[in-house]
Amino acid sequence: MKFEATKEFMNESRTEAAKADPSPLQSHLPATLDTLQVHLLKDYVPEDDLVTLKNFQRVCNYIAAAMIFLCDNVLLENKLTSDHIKPRLLGHWGTCPALALAYSHCNRIISKYNLDMLFVTGPGHGAPAILAALYIEGSLQAYYPQYGHNMQGLHRLITKFSVTGGFPSHVNAEVPGAIHEGGELGYALSVSYGAVLDRPNLIVACVVGDGEAETGPTAASWHCHKFIDPAESGAVIPILNLNGFKISERTVYGCMDRRELSALFSGFGYQVVFVDYRTADDVNRDMAAAMDWCVEIIHEIQDAARAGTPIIKPRWPMIILHTPKGWGCPKTLHGKPLEGTFRAHQVPLKNAKTDAEELGQLENWLKSYHIEDFIDKSNGLPLKGLIEHLPPRVKRMGQKTDANNDFQPLCVPDWNDFSIDRGILESATSIVGKYLDRVLQANPKTLRLFSPDELASNKLDGVLEHSNRTLQTDAISAWSRGRVTEVLSEHMCQGFMQGYTLTGRTAIFPSYEAFLPIITSMTVQYTKFLKMALETKWHGRVGSLNYVTTSTWARQEHNGFSHQSPRFITTMLSFKPTLTRVYFPPDTNCFLSTIAHCLSSDNGVNLMVSSKNPGPSWLSREEAEEHCVAGASVWKFASTDGGLDPDVVLVGIGNEIMFEVIAAASILAHDLPKLRIRVVNITDLMILADNHPHSMSEIEFNALFTPNRHVHFNYHGYVMDLQSLLFSRIDASRVSMEGYCEEGTTTTPFNMMIANRTSRYHVAMAAVAGATCNPEVAMNCHKLISNYKHRLTQIKHYIYENGVDPEGTFDIPDNLTKGQVI
Repeated sequence: MKFEATKEFMNESRTEAAKADPSPLQSHLPATLDTLQVHLLKDYVPEDDLVTLKNFQRVCNYIAAAMIFLCDNVLLENKLTSDHIKPRLLGHWGTCPALALAYSHCNRIISKYNLDMLFVTGPGHGAPAILAALYIEGSLQAYYPQYGHNMQGLHRLITKFSVTGGFPSHVNAEVPGAIHEGGELGYALSVSYGAVLDRPNLIVACVVGDGEAETGPTAASWHCHKFIDPAESGAVIPILNLNGFKISERTVYGCMDRRELSALFSGFGYQVVFVDYRTADDVNRDMAAAMDWCVEIIHEIQDAARAGTPIIKPRWPMIILHTPKGWGCPKTLHGKPLEGTFRAHQVPLKNAKTDAEELGQLENWLKSYHIEDFIDKSNGLPLKGLIEHLPPRVKRMGQKTDANNDFQPLCVPDWNDFSIDRGILESATSIVGKYLDRVLQANPKTLRLFSPDELASNKLDGVLEHSNRTLQTDAISAWSRGRVTEVLSEHMCQGFMQGYTLTGRTAIFPSYEAFLPIITSMTVQYTKFLKMALETKWHGRVGSLNYVTTSTWARQEHNGFSHQSPRFITTMLSFKPTLTRVYFPPDTNCFLSTIAHCLSSDNGVNLMVSSKNPGPSWLSREEAEEHCVAGASVWKFASTDGGLDPDVVLVGIGNEIMFEVIAAASILAHDLPKLRIRVVNITDLMILADNHPHSMSEIEFNALFTPNRHVHFNYHGYVMDLQSLLFSRIDASRVSMEGYCEEGTTTTPFNMMIANRTSRYHVAMAAVAGATCNPEVAMNCHKLISNYKHRLTQIKHYIYENGVDPEGTFDIPDNLTKGQVI
């Protein structure tokens, strides 16, 4: 039955608001509910519901508190002694009561409205409350038989929390229903919105702590609802929990009054309902009314959109829940306030094991929940009167397949339809953008792109041929089933992608190379989540995260030093080898092959580095496929006698970098015909590692790089990347390498190569210096190196005089297509 009182109230509010602002576009004006207005609605909450809510919270809070403190006597069947207290107390009590309250109210509306819901915990260290709730509803038992609905299971849950062999102190992938790593603050909201994309029946309740709300990523993420199309996607109920304190300081949001908060979130585009323990006769009655109101507003917005009459600029509901910090713990401790202060943030009675006064306070605190009221004599569990009021098992938030096992692999079209002929000069990203347009058409509900306003700049805007961007505008809805979200917040893009991926779909994140490191910490947290998810065994597969970095340092000479950084590659190499894949497709066909492979992969993180600028197509479609499958190969057309019996091996990793290697081979072939050169391109960086699934064997490694010749690596990233990969694989005395070395400015493309010692002349000098096993090379070594240094001096002088590179610097020789050395 519809909550008609809500609609009547909303209509009255709009009428009043319209008098102040008669703009015809504002057809869904805010109706900000304060506590007094909630009282108009709360009488519609049945008394039985309130009893059920309070009972759930009492048991949940008891179990959560017991998890922090007790190693025995878990139901207080005996007088509490110091022997019953854990030797090390871990956990964060401060946020647990509010989480228990929010979780219980989600269960209520799931049952009332037959909803599909997930619960995202921004205050991730409130794990005791979430684990207690999952235990009560049987979701832990569903995945972990050792936490069964029996005394052994309950005893294990309480005594093993934050102990080796038990759950950690924060929500992570081991927690059923979780789609967000709770170890770092700021990302819960964007992850929640990513989860509801293309899930029209899904609602995510996202609790955001007022400490988390201070972070930059959260500040941006309040705008996420503007990218949600209510016709095709679900909704998020943000619940801002104001408890006023962090670890030892007040929160910014906790210091704001209601007028400030109303103005702020109304400006963000929300309708706000306040639930405040300080003014409410019954917080649960007010919270229940607020949750009903949220569901009704969501359904109103969605029903209108799905009927073809969308509300212009819909204002989505949110709740501001004001509760005391550490609600329920002792009021004071040693004469100082405890409940409602920063002292209740973590462990309120941290000396309970050694301080008799604190031990006594702990016992009184735990007994205040009267856990004995819920003891079921048949099994001794405190679950009496709870289980029968829970949602059906398939609806319980800890057992939703959306979060735990709902991977939908992509249909990946044949990339060969977009391949180009060998020798053609083309922008690889431009062709890949057109290919991705085809992929989006083949996967209209399971693939999205999230980019910080850089698609057109990176020449990937071909994806918009049959799709639109997703953004609510002033006058019209520009959603139109768009598959591309562009917003200038890398954190929002990453959060969207994580939520979308962890609920079974696949996403692509294209970005300027220099600015992807902005989300480094988020990616680190995600890989930790993924590692643990794979180790649980009960988690299903998930699509790989797919990063595409372009506008590389080598072609950001016009934007200057700030736009020149390949640092994200180094971050990728720090991840678990089983999760990391880093690709440097050297041309268009290789990029097409690579991205098709990445979109077909799962359970990993893919990074593809390519240039948006026109470059040569070195390989045919057949050659590109073979090359990408191998990850590295000899480029015979640029080598002496196809690369047989070399004096030196020249290796290129990165498309602009590879151009310099081939140019160096051409220079050397002219200047020193008797020097035997093998040119190698590496497109899959991880084949160099010795502990990666893609690694070459020792036999393969020596066959490609020879067992005894000098090898020079010309690398797109930082040299330390290669050093870490090659440390145990090759004798350092026969290796030289150059890469980006933090030299840059506003200059010319070739001068960027010179500044970072990756130019063709630097490669040529390294080849000559490393090939002195050849008598003719040894004899001419000094002369040639001196000559190349002189050429560099002349070129640099020309560049500074004329502001451009010498004409023909990046020309492609005609004999490239003839299979000859260029």
